[in-house]
Formats: sequence, structure tokens, C-alpha cells
Amino acid sequence: MTPRLTIGLPVYNGEEYLAESLDALLGQSFEDYELIITDNASTDGTAGICKRYLKADSRISYHRLPRNIGAAGNHNHVFTLASGELFKWASHDDLYGRTLLERCVEFLDDNPDFVLAHSYNATIDSHGKIIEPYDYRIPTDSPSAAERFRGLLHAPGGDDFYGVIRTADLRRVKPHDSYHHADRTFVMDMAMQGRFHQVAELLYFRRDHENRAERANPSIRSRCANLDPKRATGFNPAPRLLAEYALGYVGLIRRAPISAAEKRTCYRHLAEYLSSRVTRKVVSADSRPAVAPKNQVLSIDGIVPRGAHR
Repeated sequence: MTPRLTIGLPVYNGEEYLAESLDALLGQSFEDYELIITDNASTDGTAGICKRYLKADSRISYHRLPRNIGAAGNHNHVFTLASGELFKWASHDDLYGRTLLERCVEFLDDNPDFVLAHSYNATIDSHGKIIEPYDYRIPTDSPSAAERFRGLLHAPGGDDFYGVIRTADLRRVKPHDSYHHADRTFVMDMAMQGRFHQVAELLYFRRDHENRAERANPSIRSRCANLDPKRATGFNPAPRLLAEYALGYVGLIRRAPISAAEKRTCYRHLAEYLSSRVTRKVVSADSRPAVAPKNQVLSIDGIVPRGAHR
């Protein structure tokens, strides 16, 4: 029987935190899913951890790639293996509240005009201690595609990439690219398909540690090479990678299933954004109040499932 949800977990050398993340996913209150792990030719103990969990839970499938195709390629590859009507990417080092999937799936079932559901999130350190809840003010739930576009342009973004997404809508989005900030244009492309929702509970915990891709690759070129190893050689200077980023926005507006009037508004917002980047002018994207959780959560204890499958 086909599961309702596919969780795709692309990983490369994730032995330090992988087991914790798998425990958090396998301990979810919503159980109708498959968990597909694609190992990007890891050289550490990742394969051994995956094989141990594979034996413990029939919902898991494990695929080891013969060579490293980069983070972008691996994320795209795991999606091609999905069979569920819903899809979620999972990171090997993040943690997940027990009811995260349940709350997101419930919302999408009740709201067919939304394409993605996620939850409030917080940054945790290498030991799982909460550092700071994220203050999500982006109007991604707006009925206006142009308003969603402008909000995402001028805000650093939450972790919408890791939300629960309707597979049919995700298939209409161009695969993840490897230029600078390609993750931002990818999320924007999804936002052009429809509205996002943030479940008003702190259920997603993004781990910040020294080996995380953003910190381990300080330069534009090294970050892009992490997405695609081919970027490490050949003609890939920062100006080209930035130009591809700008053109990525142009392309997604052109492809968007929205009216011509909204496309014109999006182009205007893009011109304003690019001008602000050149002049370093600060442009406010949204004046809505903060939407932090009503009850301050100081610990993940009791929220995140632990150690059931070790």
C-alpha cells in the first residue's frame, strides 16, 4: 500500500547526528510514511548507521550513491524516488517534535488551497539546547503571490524548504540548482505554486554546528561546490554565481501559474530588491507582529522522540 507521505533524507558524512534525527522521525505520532535515505557516497560511519536502522524499521529504504553528486543533486535524487502524495525533505542533523508530521498533514488535509505546511522552528546547538526561536514574519500565507514573493525576497526565510509539501505541486518546481542562494529561489518557486502555513507550535529544531554546510563553506564558490562538485572547477567566479541567482528569480516568475498582472508586480519587486542590494538600502518586507510560540519552550525534552530505535 502506498504511504501518504514520503520523507526524503539525503545525507553525506552525517554520523555525528544521524541517529538522533532518525529517532525523531521514526518516533512521530503520524506513521503513514516511507523514509528514503540517499547516502551521497559517505566516507564515515553513515552507511553502518543507516543499515542498522534499516533492519529495525520496514518503512526505511537505503540507497547509496556510487559517487558524491553534491547536496543539490542528492536532494533532487531522493525526491525522484518518492511515491507519497505528500513529501518532506529531512536533514540528517536536525530534530523534529513528535507531532510535527501529524499537525502538518492535518492542516493540508483541511486546507486544499495550501501547498506547504511547516511549524514554528528554533535553532539548537550541537547538544540539542535551544539557542533561539525563529521569529517568522514572512507573509507566505497571503492569497497574493506577489505579496508572498516580496516577503520572501526581503527576509532571510525560515525553514520552509523542510515543510510537508504536496508532491504534485513540488513536481511543478524546477529542481534545486547550485548557484548562490539557490535554496531561496527554490522556496520562492514553491511559493508561486500556492500558500504556506506555519503550525503555531515549536516542533522543528534546526541544529547549528561547526560542520553544517553553511559554516563549513564560508565562500560563495565553496558553498556552490558543496551543492555541485563541478562548481569547484572551471569558470565559476562569484559574479557568475550571483548572476545566476538573479536570473533564477526571473525564470520562476516567468514559469509561475499566476496572472500577468501579478507577474508584473513580482518583476517590480525583484527590481526593487536588486536595487537595494546594490545601494545597501534596507527594505522592510512585512510589518506584521512577531509570531513566536505563545508558550516559550526552553527545552526539547518531551517534545522530540529519543532513542527508540537505537
